[in-house]
Amino acid sequence: MAEGTNETIIPINIEDEMKGAYIDYSMSVIISRALPDVRDGLKPVHRRVLFGMLDLGVNWNKSYKKSARIVGEVLGKYHPHGDSSVYDTMVRMAQPWSLRYPLVDGQGNFGSVDGDSPAAMRYTEARLRRIADELLTDINKDTVDFQFNFDDSLKEPSVLPGKLPNLLLNGSSGIAVGMATNMAPHNLTEVVNGTIAYIENNDISLEELMQHITAPDFPTGGTIYGYTGVKSAFETGRGRVMLRAKSEIETMPSGRERIIVTEIPYMVNKASMIEKTAALINEKRIEGISDLRDESDRNGMRIVYELKKDAIGNVVLNNLFKYTQLQSSFSVNNVALVKGRPYTLNTKDLIKYYVEHRHEVVVRRTQFELNEAEKRAHILQGYLIALDHLDEVISLIRNSRDPEVAKTGLMEKFELSEIQAKAILEMRLQRLTGLERDKIQKEYDEIMELITGLKEILEKEELRMEIIKNELIEIKDRYGDERRTDIIHSAEDFSAEDMIPNEEMLITISHLGYVKRTLLSEYRTQGRGGVGSKGAGSKTDDFTEYLFTGMTHDYLLIFTEFGKVFWKKVWELPEGSKTAKGRPVQNLINIEAGDKIRAVINVQNLKDEDYINNNYVVMCTELGTIKKTSLEAYSRPRTNGINAITINEGDRLLEVKFTNGDNHIIIGAKSGRAIHFHESDVRPMGRTAAGVRGYRLANEDDRVIGMVCVNREEANLLVVSENGYGKRSLIDDYRITKRGGKGVKTINVTEKTGNLVAIKEVIDSDDLMIINKSGITIRISVDSLRVMGRATQGVKLIRLNEGDAISSVEKIQHIESDTEVEEIEGTVEGTNDTPKVEGGDQDESKTEE
Repeated sequence: MAEGTNETIIPINIEDEMKGAYIDYSMSVIISRALPDVRDGLKPVHRRVLFGMLDLGVNWNKSYKKSARIVGEVLGKYHPHGDSSVYDTMVRMAQPWSLRYPLVDGQGNFGSVDGDSPAAMRYTEARLRRIADELLTDINKDTVDFQFNFDDSLKEPSVLPGKLPNLLLNGSSGIAVGMATNMAPHNLTEVVNGTIAYIENNDISLEELMQHITAPDFPTGGTIYGYTGVKSAFETGRGRVMLRAKSEIETMPSGRERIIVTEIPYMVNKASMIEKTAALINEKRIEGISDLRDESDRNGMRIVYELKKDAIGNVVLNNLFKYTQLQSSFSVNNVALVKGRPYTLNTKDLIKYYVEHRHEVVVRRTQFELNEAEKRAHILQGYLIALDHLDEVISLIRNSRDPEVAKTGLMEKFELSEIQAKAILEMRLQRLTGLERDKIQKEYDEIMELITGLKEILEKEELRMEIIKNELIEIKDRYGDERRTDIIHSAEDFSAEDMIPNEEMLITISHLGYVKRTLLSEYRTQGRGGVGSKGAGSKTDDFTEYLFTGMTHDYLLIFTEFGKVFWKKVWELPEGSKTAKGRPVQNLINIEAGDKIRAVINVQNLKDEDYINNNYVVMCTELGTIKKTSLEAYSRPRTNGINAITINEGDRLLEVKFTNGDNHIIIGAKSGRAIHFHESDVRPMGRTAAGVRGYRLANEDDRVIGMVCVNREEANLLVVSENGYGKRSLIDDYRITKRGGKGVKTINVTEKTGNLVAIKEVIDSDDLMIINKSGITIRISVDSLRVMGRATQGVKLIRLNEGDAISSVEKIQHIESDTEVEEIEGTVEGTNDTPKVEGGDQDESKTEE
């Protein structure tokens, strides 16, 4: 360092500096350049252009001004960037093929659909369109926040009041850093109808909303081919909309056919498309076209494809769709700024945030108008007092030395405020006439009436919502038009699922991995103690291990012993009778060798953001580990599955439950003990986490056999032992503890009962399906089992042959049907009528240990 200098050099890690600088740059691009605000649908440059034009006075009902003047105004005051960025923005807002509802009224050459450049800004003129004026209405009534411009010399709006939902009407596109947005335009009439429907019912479903807003509506018309992408975009904010040109096939006088195209897909350059098509014809990639002409004029677009004599119009047209931009796709990606942060939003979200914004604007506008009205009423009140004491006022003013003395005198004598006194002194003599007094009184009465109305609006939300609705209806009446883009359903819209009724199915998965679905009505209800009916036919060493119900259209999340999860729709499983064996699960999912299914849960929807973020998957392993993860982590199906939980060595996944975050969890072990704790004891973890201890095993031989999640007040706990004994007891009999303990006794385990094999949460209306290892199934009603004490051994539920044991127990929803009772003599110890309860309630004194 040179002598005599006071400079200090601070060494900085270049990696950290680059990281910090790039994050600052990326945030600046995301917030201040590339993404629109969800409230007014504008990026900062659009907002500045519109506000600058309002500032300059180029309203829709005023004369045009040179574009260069407008650009200079916006650059100098609000947008310190290149002039081309401002002019290009203004030009796009004036192009009827770029914006569904153009915001700028341009005069001169503003480019063309062929990709021609607009004339230089010194040649063109512009002014606001009337619809843009609706975005700026009430901006001077304190409806939105203002912020300083780049040099703090002026203020600019941070958002426009936006009387119309511009983001949905005109869409937006932009590339930020690490994210992008591409939002489709929509029809004003449809959007207003949808917004009003949302205001009337905030809980409106997306399906109901889509009855009003059917699909995007592009400025260049065309046809949406296939509805699947539209549906996905509406539901999730992401989707691929396929667009086709509007065309018709005509027969010429010579007998040959020709294809006439009158509308092309959005964002397609017509001249470039024709040029590329001509090249494909010359290369013989597209055959059957003898001539290609662009006959477009000021009356509309017309592209003519003349066909050869033997060419078939439909075949050639399909080839044009396949190889040229007569068919193109629009990838919807609804990313917008909500309170300064980027979010992917579905259609309902966009409407919700717009309505919230309008509500705030109405509140602020009403408050502003109330303040102004009260100020005016205050002055009018002063005038009326002065007119009531006219001679005294005139005398006091005439005898005062100067205005200040007069003002003080008025304030003291008539108890006026300074504002009132000043207004009286500035009053013109003509206001003293009798007619003028009547006018003042009338104006005062009207103002007081207005103040009452404004206060009522501020008090009642329904009045404010009515105002928003009425303003939207006014917008619709003034600017509403017909759809330009048609919708044609394609073959892919009609999926196999649409042809399959949404019925309740019983899904069975065997020990060796054979899976099938059966209509639940195939199983009849039997009395407790019956021998059961023949269930799944299987190999001698196989038996039904998992059995549960689900609707045909539900998603199944299939969890395996190694901690992986796979996805399958219920209707994709093979259907079979109750005696059918089913198909190996390896034929349906890519399960690895040695792995096997441990649990399956069915969920209704993986696309609803609220649903997947507010529901959880709780997992339990054989060694007592428990883990809770948001369903959102499992909401993106992959063919080869993903890791659901990290399994420690020597352990395996045992049970998976679907919860809402507010359940009670009970974990049971084969030693006959169970632990009861609240779900909040287990914090949500990432998808690949291993979990935390849920149950401490009693000894080395002990293992967890099941977990239940209780969220129904009337529920009981049902336990079943391997030798066929079972009972239900009150959940309250199990005291709530912290997770990780040894729990309390849940069944009196003896040689007669065998170890505990199942633990279920049940209510009276449930049925039980019990399966033993030899493949016999029996279905009994839960209400046939009385509630017993926690430490008793229960009653016999099913008669077992020697050497047989219960394999699986599942609760299923009770179905009203013709009950066929098959009571078998000797099934239950004691008489046929009343089963003898072994162990009895006398053991209840040994409840806790």
